[in-house]
Amino acid sequence: MISITAGLVAAFIATRHPADSAGGILYGALRAEGVRVVLIVLLLWLVLATYQDIVAIAFFVSFALTLVIFSSALFMRDE
Repeated sequence: MISITAGLVAAFIATRHPADSAGGILYGALRAEGVRVVLIVLLLWLVLATYQDIVAIAFFVSFALTLVIFSSALFMRDE
């Protein structure tokens, strides 16, 4: 849920301002990725601060798998 929320916010940030050049597109994408990373760190901190009895290893493994699966969806082609 953390990576999905961060991805949606990053997509919103990336599509907020139309870019006229390749540099503008790159700047928007990098800014959106920076917002995504900051949001992931903040949400992870919130989860770890809220849930005292969390199984940290299982949580981080499932989180890492979610990030990999969510990121790999960008490379799938619909043919």
